[in-house]
Parts: sequence; C-alpha cells; structure tokens
Amino acid sequence: MTTINPIETRPLKPLFLSYLFPALVGMLLMSVNILVDGIFVSHGVGPTALAGVNIAVPIFSILLSISLWIGMGGATLFSIALGEGNKQRAHQLFTLAFLTMLVIVLTIIGLLLFNLRDISYIFGASDDTYPYVQDYLYVILLFGVFYTIENLLSIFIRNDGNPKLAMLGLITTSVLNIILNYVFIFMLDYGVTGCALATAIATIIGMFVLCLHFFLPQSELKFVTSFFNLTDLKKIFAIGLPSFIVEASVAVIVILYNITFLHYLGANGVTAYAMVNYIHTVLLMIFLGIGMALQPLVSYHHGAKLMERLTALLKIGLATALILGLLTSIIAMLVPSQLMALFGDSTFAIRNMAAQGFAYFAIGYIFLGFNMVFAEFFQSIERIRLATMIMLLRSLILFIPTLLILPKLFGAQAIWWAFPVVEGITALLIYTYIKKRPQTIASSSIENV
Repeated sequence: MTTINPIETRPLKPLFLSYLFPALVGMLLMSVNILVDGIFVSHGVGPTALAGVNIAVPIFSILLSISLWIGMGGATLFSIALGEGNKQRAHQLFTLAFLTMLVIVLTIIGLLLFNLRDISYIFGASDDTYPYVQDYLYVILLFGVFYTIENLLSIFIRNDGNPKLAMLGLITTSVLNIILNYVFIFMLDYGVTGCALATAIATIIGMFVLCLHFFLPQSELKFVTSFFNLTDLKKIFAIGLPSFIVEASVAVIVILYNITFLHYLGANGVTAYAMVNYIHTVLLMIFLGIGMALQPLVSYHHGAKLMERLTALLKIGLATALILGLLTSIIAMLVPSQLMALFGDSTFAIRNMAAQGFAYFAIGYIFLGFNMVFAEFFQSIERIRLATMIMLLRSLILFIPTLLILPKLFGAQAIWWAFPVVEGITALLIYTYIKKRPQTIASSSIENV
C-alpha cells in the first residue's frame, strides 16, 4: 500500500510558511556572514581593507555559484524523483551531484590559488588593495570546498523535507562567524586573515551540523555506488543553470559597478558602492530565500502532477515577494543614512554618497522578488529556457547597456538607477509574456517555449 506524502495534502499556506521561515532565516544568516565580515573589517582594519575584501568577494562567489548550479539542478531532479515515488533514482541523483561538485570545485580552487595575483588584478585589485585581497582569499580558497559542501547539503536537506535542520546549520555558521570575527580581528589583531579564518572555521562546524541529517531514519540522502548517468548529468547542469547565472552574475555586476564608479567618481565612489553592496547582498539573499522555499515544493508537486496546487504555490510565492519587496524598498529609502552608518570608519563624504545612492538603488527591490520567484518557478518545473532568459535579462543583457548609457546621459548619480531600471524592465517583460501565454503557467511539461 502506497503512503501519501503529507506534502501532497497539507494546506498550502502553512506548508509554504514551514519552508519559507527556515529558508529566509538561513539565507539571511548566510548573507549576514558577508555583512559581518564587512563591518568588522571596516571598523577593525580600515576602509582600504574593506575595499580589498569587496574585490575578493566576487572571486569567492565563483565557488558558491558552482555549488548552487549543481545543488539546485540536482535537488530539483531529486524532489521530482521523490514526487514520482522513485527513491532509488533520488539516491543516484544526490550522489552524482555531490561528487560532480567536489571534482569541479577542487579543480577551480587549484587554478585560483596558482594564479591568485593575476586574477585579483583582473577583478579590480590595485597595489593598495592587493595585500588585503591576497590575505583574505588565500585562506578562503584553502577551505573553500567546505563552504560549497555546506551550501549543497543545505539545498538537498531542504528538498529532503528537513528545512529546519538546513536553517540550524546556517545559524550555527553565522553565530560562530560573528564570535570568531571579533576574536580574530579585535582580540588577536589578525586583520583580514582573521576574517577569512572566522568564515572558514564557522563553515566547517556548520557543515558538521548539517551532516546530522544522514543519521535520521527518514533521510533519503544516501550515497550509492551505481550513480553515473550522462543524461542525468546534463539535466543537472541544464536545470541548475539559472541558479549559476544568479550567483555568477553577482561577480560580474560587482566588477562592472566597481569599474564604472572608479571612472566617474574615483576611489570614493568604489568605497561608497562597497558599502551599498554589502547591504544589497543581505537583501538579495532574502529574496533568494523565497525561491529556495518555493523550489522543493514546486518540484515535488511537478513530479506528482498536482497542477492546481502547483499554480496556487506560485501565487503564494508572488504575493510574498511583492509584499517583501515593497517593505524593503520603503525601509531602505527612509533610513539609508542609518544603514550606511554601520560602516562607521569611512568619511562623511563617502557615507553621504552611499546613503543618497542607496535611496535610488532600493527602488529595484519592488521588482526583484517578482523576477526571482518566476525564475525559480520555471526552473523548478524544468522550463529552463524561460528561467535562464529571466536571469540573463536582469544580469547581463539589460544590465550592461543600462550601466553604460545612464551615466553618460544623466551623469554619475544615474549609476545608482541601473539596478531598479533593469529589474523593472525585466518584470514588465515577464508580465507581458505571461499575459500573452498563460498556458506557460498551466502546463508543467518540458517543452520549448
């Protein structure tokens, strides 16, 4: 007799909230780790060190993007397999995703370590900032594999019906990171190396917390010896591509912003953007958290072919994202100076530039949640072309020309408008497409659209 999974019968709003809260907390804490690094470095080492760490973050983002790419691709197929009742396939997919990620990440880490100086300068380092970039990145890369394992495990554990443990692992990492940052920077005076060590040690302990899931009797995260399938590997890369674009584009966008601010506003502009970018990273991760909550539920219902509940989940996710986007924009526009005051060691001119810019920049959050939810939804039902196009539009196709054109037409202050303009146009294009082709939502088959 087949047992019905409670996911199929539980009321949707409580079900979504049971995934949303741990996902939001988990993603928020993951981003707070980055924000804490910035605050501690700014106060404990100085603004030049802060700029150096900000240059290093996109390089570190490459590793995170790989774990998201393979993790989201593998976990989506994993949840679909569970929805279909095929547990053996789910085990094979988890093993394939985990080992594939390890091979790729270790290869990239080796290449980065052997070419650290050249890569740092390509990403925007100068003679002043490179020593800080080097000290921070060397430690981060040595322990980078643990960060990617923690990220991949948290995704799969969430898809295996245990979002609370995924949250607990990230809470552990975040709390320890704060404590260790204080110890290494202010008590032991290790500078940016201490900041990197704090992140590494906290991540390893958080990863061990997540490993507790393997010992639970209901766990479907099992390693198997027969797992390799070329078709599945291609599907993992295809389905996970939008998640890779999200994270990889962060690195590209930061680099382009750094170059543009340097050209129009000099070093002060780069530092002002670094302050805004730390806040933006936190907020971006919150919106990613909505998608993270939606993905396992949508993928499972897609596999189980529960279409009415699938459509209802999308509506709940959109409502959540729009409300959160409006609240975030309003708060950010009302108190930008207070947010920038977190980075207290910068000059008044830099803080003022950052506060004024963030008031404009924050308008983009009204549209960001809408775009991210639709991208995550299409990714979760294997509509890869649509999900990929949304991510490419908002990160490269629209962003690059907008960033080039706006300051030329309207002056340096218009650099801050690139984000809201691009997100707004992307949201309009999605809305127009859905209006013209409503069957895109109603159908969950793998088609060319």
